[in-house]
Amino acid sequence: MVDIEVETVRTDAMQSFLKQETIFVEVATDDGLTGTGYAYTIGTGGRAVLAMLREHLLPVLVGRDAREVEAAWRALYDSTRATSVGVITALALAAADLALWDLRCLRAGEPLWRLAGGFRRSVPLYDTEGGWLHLDQDELVAGALESQAKGWPGVKLKVGKPTGVEDAHRVHAVREAVGPEFDIMVDANQSMTAAEAIRRAALLEPYDLAWFEEPLPAEDVAGHERLAAATPIPIAVGESMYSVGHFREYLQRGAAGIVQVDVSRIGGITPWLKVAHLAEAFNVVVCPHFLMEIHVSLVAAVPNGRYVEHIPQLRAVTTEQLAIVDGHAVAPDRPGLGIAWDRDQIDARRVA
Repeated sequence: MVDIEVETVRTDAMQSFLKQETIFVEVATDDGLTGTGYAYTIGTGGRAVLAMLREHLLPVLVGRDAREVEAAWRALYDSTRATSVGVITALALAAADLALWDLRCLRAGEPLWRLAGGFRRSVPLYDTEGGWLHLDQDELVAGALESQAKGWPGVKLKVGKPTGVEDAHRVHAVREAVGPEFDIMVDANQSMTAAEAIRRAALLEPYDLAWFEEPLPAEDVAGHERLAAATPIPIAVGESMYSVGHFREYLQRGAAGIVQVDVSRIGGITPWLKVAHLAEAFNVVVCPHFLMEIHVSLVAAVPNGRYVEHIPQLRAVTTEQLAIVDGHAVAPDRPGLGIAWDRDQIDARRVA
């Protein structure tokens, strides 16, 4: 496990993001290949994930055929029935599963975006770094205009100020600055009740938002269903959901208009693809949360991948940055997951 400090101050309606605890797993095979996977927490719980891997999950992999990724994931999952579904288990599963997918791609000589589906090489990018809740209105406008000048097609603003009027004024200022042909998303980080979210959605409807993200706690499916029925703004959920079944329930009940499945929190690439294809069956797009370095390849792999979120967090431990061309993130084309890890910097930040 290593600590990676944030590159800029990040605040939302519920918390501050101070550091990323990043858990790395390497899986070696008898034919000389090594795959690297990772997962993350926002500041706490990393040692619990590490212990789950060391004491329970990784011993299950010893002696297995690494090519049989579905069988390996199921064996890992079945060995943790007492702690599933849960975030610690999901994060641990993800780190191991990403390592297996890295091996799969390396053995095939293919990049992840192609081996996972191969729909297209690049996907639109939106920025979150200029939209944090502590920024004042002028800073929000400046950040949005900077992103627009780069050719990026959208930005996300955090909402959840003490009053809905303040949120509306901030969004209005950005919309006035960027004009009508630019996507604005808002994110409440699970801070509202259904009644308050319905009220604030009504205040925000005049600004033609691309989506309203995590308005309510993720377990409140009924509240999201009520909200989705009350507003034309698409409701985005998924970063705090840890099973394919949870996504199925949201989609069946019409409670999600955008799926934001996080590859680390869902348990890896294996279940991530299941969620993406499930969403496609409901004619819903996928715009995953965070982790742009891996999500660019996954969004590029599936036909309903819509957006990648720009929050740079791995630059301190990688030797290459995300490629961005004409407002689109470009998936790496080298075999494997495509992340160029800086082993020296990883070792220098090792804390457990």
